[in-house]
Amino acid sequence: MNSGLIGDMEMNKMKCAVALGVLLASSAFAIAQTGNSSAMESVGMQPSGQSAPLDAEKEKQAFRIFLKSVREQIVSAAEAMPATKYEFTPSDGEFKDVRTFAMQVRHLAATNHILAAAALGEPASPDIDEKGPENVRTKPEILAYLKSSFDHLEKAIDAIGDPNVKVTATPISPLPESKTTRLALIAEALIHAFDHYGQMVEYLRMNGVVPPASHPNQRNSAVIGTTTARLSNVCE
Repeated sequence: MNSGLIGDMEMNKMKCAVALGVLLASSAFAIAQTGNSSAMESVGMQPSGQSAPLDAEKEKQAFRIFLKSVREQIVSAAEAMPATKYEFTPSDGEFKDVRTFAMQVRHLAATNHILAAAALGEPASPDIDEKGPENVRTKPEILAYLKSSFDHLEKAIDAIGDPNVKVTATPISPLPESKTTRLALIAEALIHAFDHYGQMVEYLRMNGVVPPASHPNQRNSAVIGTTTARLSNVCE
């Protein structure tokens, strides 16, 4: 098995680990709020006669770890693609009307901004939809926009447990208003980002670029190795 395929397999395990982690964190919080003792036991929570309060600091720490991993892998992939290939779209196969690499990254960043704004109770920006701003076009502009979107998500994580920061629903999320929570919106952003990271990886490899996170020194890093080892059986 070649090293590129092994690297992508490891990335798939990592993506599954992140998705499972953020979903479990959100589910645990929701269960704690309902006080359902049997459900709490099923996710490893100990009922105490009353619903357990949210440990905001632990939730923040967990989501910061996920955010750091997602941000590093996606930003490094966006940086690795040559500027001359930002308008690349696959042509060998059924790829009619698919996004260019630039559009993939811009859409990912725009969605981060929209979901982070909802998690912070901020009004939706009238000049941003899921495509991202029209005036963000060059590689440096797109990279700056991408990085700012992760900064926005970090602010949303910082607001976990803060009763003074409102949460609003957003039409781009499948969550109805009655079920929208800050943790769920953050989890949705991370899962969505990794979905598009997988597409970015394919675009990179089609242009002869190995995704930085798939380099041997990255695949063997302690963080990724530990996380994938713990959850590999679940993800297979």
